[in-house]
Amino acid sequence: MVDFMGMMKKAEELQQKMQSMQEEAGRLTVEGKSGGGLVTVTLTGKGEMQGLQIDPSLFKEDDVEVLEDLIVTAHNEAKAKAEQMMQQKMAEMTQGLPLPPGMKLPF
Repeated sequence: MVDFMGMMKKAEELQQKMQSMQEEAGRLTVEGKSGGGLVTVTLTGKGEMQGLQIDPSLFKEDDVEVLEDLIVTAHNEAKAKAEQMMQQKMAEMTQGLPLPPGMKLPF
């Protein structure tokens, strides 16, 4: 027989852990770099941009397209790192829970 009360308690605990993880994600930061470190983007674990650093050597009119590409590349690297960090934290949090195979959280 299925223990519904136990499942509800575990669901409540998971919800509290997820809320805590979301708060933590807002405090954590990751960096993405491109152009050998000429452009650095800093994001929160939620993917919000917190900073952008550009080496002054890139401030040339002829290099605007290069600079734009470097910013996009650095941002994408930082975003990928943030997503990977959150997946690891989610895996740690749900370890041991009786979730059906292939089920991903959050729903």
